[in-house]
Amino acid sequence: MSLHVYNSLTRRVEPFESMEPGHVRMYVCGMTIYDLCHVGHARMMMAFDVVYRWLRASGFRVTYVRNITDIDDKIIKRALERGITIRDLTDEMIAAMRRDIGAIGIETPTHEPRATEYVPQMLELIGQLEQKGLAYRAPNGDVNYAVRKFAGYGKLSGKSLDELRAGERVGVNDDKHDPLDFVLWKAAKPEEPADAKYEGPFGSGRPGWHIECSAMSCALLGQPFDIHGGGMDLQFPHHENEIAQSEGASGTPFVRYWLHNGFLNVDNEKMSKSLGNFFTIRDVLQRYDGETLRFFMLRTHYRSPFNFSDAHLDDARNALRRLYGALASAPGLSGGFSDICWTDDAPARFKAAMDDDFNTPGAVAVLFDLATQVHKASSPEQARAAAAQLKGLAAVLGVLQQDAQSFLRAGVQLSEADIAQQIELRAQAKQAKDFKRADEIRAALLAQGIELKDGPHGTTWVRA
Repeated sequence: MSLHVYNSLTRRVEPFESMEPGHVRMYVCGMTIYDLCHVGHARMMMAFDVVYRWLRASGFRVTYVRNITDIDDKIIKRALERGITIRDLTDEMIAAMRRDIGAIGIETPTHEPRATEYVPQMLELIGQLEQKGLAYRAPNGDVNYAVRKFAGYGKLSGKSLDELRAGERVGVNDDKHDPLDFVLWKAAKPEEPADAKYEGPFGSGRPGWHIECSAMSCALLGQPFDIHGGGMDLQFPHHENEIAQSEGASGTPFVRYWLHNGFLNVDNEKMSKSLGNFFTIRDVLQRYDGETLRFFMLRTHYRSPFNFSDAHLDDARNALRRLYGALASAPGLSGGFSDICWTDDAPARFKAAMDDDFNTPGAVAVLFDLATQVHKASSPEQARAAAAQLKGLAAVLGVLQQDAQSFLRAGVQLSEADIAQQIELRAQAKQAKDFKRADEIRAALLAQGIELKDGPHGTTWVRA
């Protein structure tokens, strides 16, 4: 099966075909940089990191743009609170973001534009909208988008204008023709710092949030482009507004495939500072390693609701150790997914899962099947062949690339059930006179801090 993706615009799974053969152009809404990234941001970053990796593993060249919003009301407020410039704040938070997402293996996109670098393009786009009668200057100095003048508004959310207006619950605003109208250019306020103000044909001010993504994506990818991604919470109004701006200005389609990742909950409740269940990535990394957090997120399909909890993280860590245990029992592996033969059974099943709208839970299940094959192999050669496929396929997902024994030494202790299973597998290997395999299992357990002692009444173990 070729790659199929769920397109939020059409609300169905569709075959994926890039506009330019062999080349995918993808834009993902990135971070508004005023504080540390939280686990909801990690969830979004991971979803599209997987998309990026699988597209490349599938043979595509990918131009991946993930923006940084570095001018915004929250950024201005935080900079004023701290008594520093906007640039100092955003530089600090960008560096923190890169450290935190780097710890969970998020790859760097092709382009990571800052909104402040594209203000001229935003002003040009607003000018085009004004010329077409889709933008108007409000009495307060703002420039707004006239939503009801764009015939296609609501096609991404699948709702009529009246339904959207009722859902917005917007109060009366004399500066807007309609409550659904949104700001393209915000007039500067006297109390705002000088570095929050930009000069242009619409006076001193700064761009609205929605226009930033329209300008950056089209400047770097052209229009239309293949994939636009982001969290499900951005589908309306942010992405709906991007479509209105970009298609309203150009008269041509904006994006072919819209991908949205599911919501994040913490212990089955929405994450919120007021509920005391709010966690930054850095908070989590103080208790769990980055690969465990990554593996935890891979076990949920990107479009499904994601439930964050310590219990699930503990389970992910133990599961990851089982996979590393299989690799530790077959040392000397090398290579990556480029060495995989995709027509072999396990790689073919892995590929079928990933081609089914990036079904990472299905792909992870194949990894566990391979780990079982490693342990049950009838010869060291078969064990190493299965382990090589395990390591190569895992590379596509960005896991199992550390030295197995080092990872196991650094992790938590094996459960007694896991130890008993390995002792039984070793006994079976000895009974089959596969003493090399038996020695490999002993060595793998010792690398995990478990020392085996053979005696007349069987094998016992102690924590080394």
